[in-house]
Amino acid sequence: MTDRAFAVVRAGALTTVQDLGRPGHAHLGVPRSGALDPQSAGLVNRLVGNPPRAAVLETTLNGCVLRPRCAVTVAVGGAPCSVTVDGRPVAWGAPVRIAAGSLLEAGPAVRGVRSYVAFAGGIAVDPVLGSRSTDLLSGLGPTPLTDGSVLPLGKPAGSPARLDGGVPWPAPPAELVLRVRFGPRADWFTDAALNTLTRAAYRVSSASNRIGLRTEGPSLERALPGELPSEGMVLGAVQVPPDGCPVVFLADHPTTGGYPVLAVVDERDLAAAAQAVPGTPVRFVPVRSARSAGYDSGVP
Repeated sequence: MTDRAFAVVRAGALTTVQDLGRPGHAHLGVPRSGALDPQSAGLVNRLVGNPPRAAVLETTLNGCVLRPRCAVTVAVGGAPCSVTVDGRPVAWGAPVRIAAGSLLEAGPAVRGVRSYVAFAGGIAVDPVLGSRSTDLLSGLGPTPLTDGSVLPLGKPAGSPARLDGGVPWPAPPAELVLRVRFGPRADWFTDAALNTLTRAAYRVSSASNRIGLRTEGPSLERALPGELPSEGMVLGAVQVPPDGCPVVFLADHPTTGGYPVLAVVDERDLAAAAQAVPGTPVRFVPVRSARSAGYDSGVP
């Protein structure tokens, strides 16, 4: 009798278990975590008949190789990549039924950064604070996948999706456009710095990770010297470290920090940030003048 689990044959550069994260615990110092591209994670779950909160795998750049120990329906989506079962090509972005013991490979990303692998029934690792997500910063949740590890699968709760046409997958960005509201520490920067942020050419740095999207470009000039006492950080905060290049906080960001936050990115733009490869041009687009209106955390 086969068991509901899969073995990791090749873990890849960074493959983690992710769901919708564990929001609501920042006051305990616990980051939100969760899939960096929740739209893609949600789509692969829908394809295999899972509920939205089911845990999936998030791969980074070079994919992974897995061997299910039971017959199971899987779907691979997010960053486009080749998908094979026992060396034979199968559909990307669609539910695929595979036999127990077959070798499933999600190949390197052709475009974008992160692909998602969903199994019918979801990945049934033990939840921590209501989530099965791996949090790289705090260490909560399961550790990143390693070769030879075995992860359990849950029981399927629904039927795989029937596709009459293509699924509308969001394309990885050729240019990353991030809508921002200035604040809460915009007054720590010169007017020239605010103009630079919204008019200069930035690009995604190769040092980016699940904690933050780092950028390369002109340094932003400070109006005030020194550092702030540590204060709360939110998802999408644009923090400016001493080198002057903005960092956009992503799902595994720290809950507090001492560098000033110049602006906050609209959360709806962060999925695209998760798929922006190093070197992608970045534009910060203000949605409101904060010099006259002050910081506003609402969404336009």
